[in-house]
Amino acid sequence: MTWRANLVQKSLTILQKHFHLKLKVRHLGDCGTSTQSPHSVVFLSGFQQANLLILPSRLANDFEDFCHRNPAPLPLLYRSKPGETSCPPLAGGADVRTDVSQYCVYEEGRLVKTISSLQSYSPLSSSPDLMSEMVSFYLGCSFGFEGKLREAGVPVRNVEQGRNVSMYRTSISCIPAGAFHCHLVVTMRPVPAALLDTAVEVTHLNPLAHGAPVHIGDAALLGIQDLSKPDYGDQVDLQPGDVPVFWACGVTSIEAVLCSKPPLAFSHSPGHMFLTDIPDSPDSTIAASDITNTPRLKPSPELMPLCFPISQNPLLYSLASKAAVERIRQLEMIIGEDPGQRGIRALFVQDELLRSCLALSHSSSVAITTGFPTHYMHSPPDETDGPPGAIAIATMLLSLGKDVTLLTDRRAVEMTGAMVDEAVRTGVLKAAIPVVTFEGSGPEAAQNFLCHHGDTSKPRFDHLVAIERSGRAEDGNYYNMRGINIKHLVDPIDDLFIAARTISGVSTTGIGDGGNELGMGKVKQQVKSLMPMGEVVACDVPADFAITAGVSNWGGLRGGLRAVLAAHLSVSPPLPEERSGTGSCPHQRAVAGLELLPAICGEGGDLPVHFGAFGNTEWENREPGHGGGRPDLSPHSLQNHQQAAGGHAGLRTDQLSSSSGSGA
Repeated sequence: MTWRANLVQKSLTILQKHFHLKLKVRHLGDCGTSTQSPHSVVFLSGFQQANLLILPSRLANDFEDFCHRNPAPLPLLYRSKPGETSCPPLAGGADVRTDVSQYCVYEEGRLVKTISSLQSYSPLSSSPDLMSEMVSFYLGCSFGFEGKLREAGVPVRNVEQGRNVSMYRTSISCIPAGAFHCHLVVTMRPVPAALLDTAVEVTHLNPLAHGAPVHIGDAALLGIQDLSKPDYGDQVDLQPGDVPVFWACGVTSIEAVLCSKPPLAFSHSPGHMFLTDIPDSPDSTIAASDITNTPRLKPSPELMPLCFPISQNPLLYSLASKAAVERIRQLEMIIGEDPGQRGIRALFVQDELLRSCLALSHSSSVAITTGFPTHYMHSPPDETDGPPGAIAIATMLLSLGKDVTLLTDRRAVEMTGAMVDEAVRTGVLKAAIPVVTFEGSGPEAAQNFLCHHGDTSKPRFDHLVAIERSGRAEDGNYYNMRGINIKHLVDPIDDLFIAARTISGVSTTGIGDGGNELGMGKVKQQVKSLMPMGEVVACDVPADFAITAGVSNWGGLRGGLRAVLAAHLSVSPPLPEERSGTGSCPHQRAVAGLELLPAICGEGGDLPVHFGAFGNTEWENREPGHGGGRPDLSPHSLQNHQQAAGGHAGLRTDQLSSSSGSGA
């Protein structure tokens, strides 16, 4: 036998073994053994598995549309023709009536029985033409990536424990289509924290098996109250160091049947899957996508998601693509440029900007505070650094659909209101935003301000942002960089940041350029040892995320805003509710928000382009050793100030084109 014939013979033997293995697994239901642990048997097969739903043909178009609108839980592998019992693109020789070990039968949205073969369903045997009126949908299944997880060294706890995977009904609504609507169903697999990136990468490469997780962290954020009580499947126990990770689940299709109540429907029983001929490798998954009606592109390495912790109370991780992470890290370096040569780089902590922006992308209601009355002899005493950045952050957050409130000192209410009015007049803000104050003192007053009726389970805000805001020092006073006490000009907004640390679901960000700003308490020791007069002026109040910038406005304008956009668009995959609704998508809204920003945010005007403008104006008016000239922020002067500050404070939109030039 020649070497070529020998190779062919070996290949045929391997194929024959695979064929018999699959036939054995596919027909285990005939032996009555698969009901014990079907998931652990098919896990060993090395082939993709599918969820199955069979519907009357008159509902088929609606359900296909429902799948396309909700591709994470319902990745459509194949839609049969009416009466078609085979599915050649997925499995040769298959018969949908017998090849699932256990079926569920639904009538008017009620589960009436489970059967081992559709041929045994009495209406079918008495009405042989009934199946000719039915259409079968084969949907991707997360069991298809479990083998790859184990190959990558990620333990699969449900398999280790000999149990079906846990499945839960969430509070997240899928995007409705025609007759179909329901809440998202997810699977939960415990993953060691150190292996989260590996688990995300492996599953991201398998989009037809639901792709990357939709949530990592506290189950309550999905409306799941008790992990020990799954709605489908079995309880799977977390081991020490594990984090609950949730993937969209094809059992969402069963929820759609329960909610939409078709007269008759069949599905696989959860955990009893349809086994395909498609190997569970990423390359074969992409090849299999050729049979679907929706084009699917091979995942790009640049879009590979990475996992970042953004909250411990509640536990929450967020995903961002490698490309977005690299971009934000570059922005972090740009906004950290130190034109004043004050050594601000010493306070830099990598990924604070990234994690803050990911947290903001998950927020719904944000309070922004600013105001540093460093020029205590003047009226108003506030510096220009801070307010423009606050307005810019507000603009972007509003464009992403967030609620925004400005928080300021009592003495600055009129000035802040005038700034908001001017931003509305010039089109930077689409509508006025609330301007509020906090003048209470102590933890109870702060809690009552942050939460409805003081109830910590009902916070008014889920993120507080301080940009160039005076921060309280260890001795309870507030100092400018000259060490002059300005406490008499500052309301105790620091108390809100302190109280937020005890309220679940409220995150905080501080943006500063000297170490005496609210939130910079996170890097207090570095400020004390490395910054001028640090022992005196260092802020004692930390934020969850402390962003350092050469000029705080940069943290809000160029860095923060673009980073929020990049992070918002890179959280992958989006939950159905983030993709639902009418009108523009978050990307379109965010781009529209960028177009409204001052010239410093323009595409052609990275921050270094504007250093000359600051050298001519802003820096001449800044306090020695610190940032911020004494501004005239009356409504009339706001319009004129932009031209002197390179688009920095006027918030006008008619200077956008100047960003591609030399600055001011």
